[in-house]
Amino acid sequence: MPIRVPDDLPAVNVLRDENVFVMTSSRARNQEIRPLKVLLLNLMPKKIETENQFLRLLSNSPLQIDIQLLRIDARESKNTPAEHLNNFYCHFDDIQDQNFDGLIVTGAPLGLVEFEDVAYWSEIEKVIRWAKEHVTSTLFVCWAVQAALKVLYDLPKQTRAEKLSGVYEHKTLQPLALLTRGFDETFLAPHSRYADFPIELIRSCTDLDILVESEEAGAYLFASKDKRMAFVTGHPEYDALTLAGEYFRDCEAALNPDVPYNYFPHNNPELKPTASWRSHGHLLFSNWLNYFVYQITPFDLRLMNPTLE
Repeated sequence: MPIRVPDDLPAVNVLRDENVFVMTSSRARNQEIRPLKVLLLNLMPKKIETENQFLRLLSNSPLQIDIQLLRIDARESKNTPAEHLNNFYCHFDDIQDQNFDGLIVTGAPLGLVEFEDVAYWSEIEKVIRWAKEHVTSTLFVCWAVQAALKVLYDLPKQTRAEKLSGVYEHKTLQPLALLTRGFDETFLAPHSRYADFPIELIRSCTDLDILVESEEAGAYLFASKDKRMAFVTGHPEYDALTLAGEYFRDCEAALNPDVPYNYFPHNNPELKPTASWRSHGHLLFSNWLNYFVYQITPFDLRLMNPTLE
C-alpha cells in the first residue's frame, strides 16, 4: 500500500521513478479505508531532500499513510524555496487541535548549539509536550532525540569532543522486541552528529528500554514501554551520498573534517560510496508503523483526546 501525499509534491515523481508506490490525495479520496495520519516535523535545512528520504522509508508498508509536513521555524529558508514551504507545509497553529497516528521529528544541525540558543526551542518544547496527548507514537531522530530527552526527562545536553561521522556497527540487544523484529544480530547504520548518548546515562536516568547499542556510537535505538515514543540516534534515512555531501561541504568550508568512518571504499573520498544500511532502515520504519502506530492507534482519532470535536 502507498503513502498518500499532495498531488504536486516533488517527491511524487522522485519516488515513482524508483518504482515506489505513491498515491496522490485525489486518488486516495476514492478509497474506503482510513489512512494513518503521520505528521513529519522537518527540521533539516534541505527540506526537499529530507522529505524524499523519509517518504521513501515510510512507503515500505502495506498501510496507506496520509503525510502532513510541518515546519516551526518561520524564518526565511536558505535551502528550500519559499513557494515549496508555502504549498506543502503547515504551521503548528494549523494542526494543534488535531490528533495524529504518528509523528516523526527529524534531526537538525544543532549539535553545538545550546538548547536555549536554538531560535525555535520554545516551539520544539511545545510540540514534544503536545504529542504526548495528541499522537499515538512519536519517532525522534538524531538531534530530536537529544531535544526530547531534555524536555521529557530533563537530561542535560551531552556533546562529543569530536563529530561522530560514518557508518558504524550496531548490536541488537533485544531481538524479540517489536521494534527490532527481524533485525540482524549486528548491522550497519550511519551517524552524523556531535550529540552524545551514553548508554549508562539513559539506563540510569530514564525508564526507556535500550534495544540497540554501538561500541562507538553509544545507545542507538530505545523506546518507551508503552510504545508511545521511539528514539533513533543515527540517520537510517540517509541516502548513499548524504554523508559524502556533508563531508565535501565541510571541506569547502575549510573545517578540515575527518573522513567519515567506514564509508568511502578504501577510505578514499574519490571513490563513490554505497549504502550498507538500506534494509535496516526500511525494516525499522516498517516495524514502527506497524507495531507502534497501526496496532495501537484508535480507528477514531478523537478517542485519543475525547475533548476534540
